[in-house]
Order: sequence, then structure tokens, then C-alpha cells
Amino acid sequence: MALFRNIVFAAALAGLIAGVFVTVVHKIGTVPIILKAETYERAAEANPAPAAGADAATAEHHHDAEAWAPADGFERTAFTVLADVLTGIAFGLLLTAAYALRGGAMDWRQGLFWGLAGFATFTLAPGLGLPPEVPGTESGPLLDRQIWWVATATATAGGLALIFFTRNIALTVLGVALIALPHLYGAPQPAEYRSLVPEGLAHSFVVAAVVTSFLFWLVLGSLTGVFYRWLAGPSQGLVSDHGALDQHA
Repeated sequence: MALFRNIVFAAALAGLIAGVFVTVVHKIGTVPIILKAETYERAAEANPAPAAGADAATAEHHHDAEAWAPADGFERTAFTVLADVLTGIAFGLLLTAAYALRGGAMDWRQGLFWGLAGFATFTLAPGLGLPPEVPGTESGPLLDRQIWWVATATATAGGLALIFFTRNIALTVLGVALIALPHLYGAPQPAEYRSLVPEGLAHSFVVAAVVTSFLFWLVLGSLTGVFYRWLAGPSQGLVSDHGALDQHA
């Protein structure tokens, strides 16, 4: 029970700090681009010019644009901080749980590598098929995109585990195949690509979002490694240093 409590506390503390950090990065990198993209959306709504035979997806897009959104200024910043902190704590729990299952000594360097793995799993791999989208960009069906994202993240995490936690060539090859499988299947795409924002602005958003996520995972990984060592002990874990996966060597 004490180990579980320390794991949760380490994740919450690291997630809080990483969430506040990434909010600042968002304010510098992605938020200005989002605000600029929203001006194109508002301009399109103020001057609608639907093409002949406009489809239901376009009508749905304009309907969604009228949904509630936090007001600019304090309200928007407060919701951003809340979302970033909750995201940091949730991913922090995943990392510290992985540390406990893996066992062995942890520090900021080890945490950094786990953070890089988190970036590859939750940002890099899904982003190859579904890159971050700036407001005003047409997307594929939401449910299809969510299923593909979850499947890709799961396959990437499993593939990385097989590659790095085993010394078996066959399992390593299986891990590489597992990572590649969702991309061979292909991510769901819209029937016709439409965007209300210039291509250069959309590209800038993708770069800013990926860089922001990269920094977030570096900070979260390092902090969870440090706090886990302080609170759970240098080598606490639910399995030994040579975990179950290593037994395949």
C-alpha cells in the first residue's frame, strides 16, 4: 500500500510540474497559431460561400464551430492549465506504473529514456498517420480516428517493449512488425481534404505541436524518474530487475 501511495504521489507531483511547464510552452508555440487560425474560421463563418453540392460533413463542421468554447484570456488559460495538468498526471501514472512493473533503479536519466518512449508511443507514431490539426481543417470520421490512434499507441508500446526488454531476435522482429502494422493498414482520412487556413500556418502548427509534446515528455520522464526514486526507493518495483520479459533471452 505504501508503494502504491508513493507511486501515485510521484506521478501527481511530476504531472503537476510538467503540466504547468507545457502550458507555458503552449502559450509561446501553439496558442498564437491557434488564435490566428480561428480568425480564418470566423471569417469563413461570416462570409459563407458553400460550393455546389456541399456535403453533410461541411454542414456538420459549421455546426461544430458554433459549440461552446472558453472565452479568450483568463478562462481559456485556466482551462488550458487544467487540461495540461490532468494530462501530465495521467501520463505520469502510466510511467510510474511502468517503473514499478519493470523494477530496477530509477533516476532522471532512466526517466528521460522512458519519456522518449512515451513521446514515440503517444505523439510520433500516431502523428505519422494523423498529424496535429489546426482549427479549420477537415478531418476523417472521429470514431475511426480515435480507434486508429488507440490501436497505434498500443501497438507502438507493445513493439517497443518487445524490442528493448527482450534479447530474442524473433521477438524483436515481431516488435518492429507490430509498430509498422497500423501504418501499413493506414489512418482514416477525410473523403476530400479541405482547410480554411493557409498551408504554411497548418505546417507551423504541426511543428509547434510536436516540439511541445517532445519537451513535455522529456520533462515528465525526467521528473517521474527523480520523484519515483525519492518516494519509492532506488530499486523498488513489483518485479525484479530481470523482469518477466527478460526471461525470453
